[in-house]
Amino acid sequence: MDIRLDGRNAIITGGSLGIGFAIASRFAESGANVAIVARRQDVLDQAAGAIGNKAAGKVVAVAADVSRADDCKRAFETAKRAFGQIDILVNNAGTSQRAPFEKISDDDWQADLELKLFAAIRLCRLTLPEMRSRRWGRVINVLNTGAKAPPAEGAPTAVSRAAGLALTKTLAGEYAPYNVLINSLHVGRIESDQWVRRHAKQGGGNSLELFYAEMGKSIPMGRVGKAEEFANMACFLASDAGSYVTGTAINVDGGLCPVT
Repeated sequence: MDIRLDGRNAIITGGSLGIGFAIASRFAESGANVAIVARRQDVLDQAAGAIGNKAAGKVVAVAADVSRADDCKRAFETAKRAFGQIDILVNNAGTSQRAPFEKISDDDWQADLELKLFAAIRLCRLTLPEMRSRRWGRVINVLNTGAKAPPAEGAPTAVSRAAGLALTKTLAGEYAPYNVLINSLHVGRIESDQWVRRHAKQGGGNSLELFYAEMGKSIPMGRVGKAEEFANMACFLASDAGSYVTGTAINVDGGLCPVT
């Protein structure tokens, strides 16, 4: 199936690396104009150049910290000026943070909620009214499987992501009558910059390939997923091919999560 997004305009937060970069690349290759949002301008510029080499449409890089309300607004307005309107929002920003509960401070909780929950709330507040008025829109919230099966010592991320799942379900029901479809995709173990950093932090004794291979042994499919595989599912949900799918919470995890 050839999934196309011709003429659609998308914002992808956390779009300069890993899963966000893969989603932006897949969208661009499928014909969409994409605005990638992240904090570091140099990394964004590099990502935009790589995406632009394969893009059929425009690629815009927006340096912004989406944990801040003013930066959310600025990112949205920059993308809207570039494209005219926003059809697709992918809330992907965030890294995994976990610790024993008693060691998590109020500041840690607040920072995690601002980045992973309030960023999605604020960007949805900016994009949904116009999607509703046009009776077409797509929102994809990138969460993790801990939102469904929170592990011990999984806070604050598992709690923030569970709230993101509740937000997805709430908004999906509210906006379904307007053909604005809102779904979540749940990350399992996917090759990404986050795992590269963790491998390096552990000393990098084994190669990254061996690190992934060892991690894959605990996954029913026997391997770690690729960011491009995650992006393929996001592209389907963002397209007209996914026109009767809303309020879903889809695991992209090789069968790892015990909760469907």
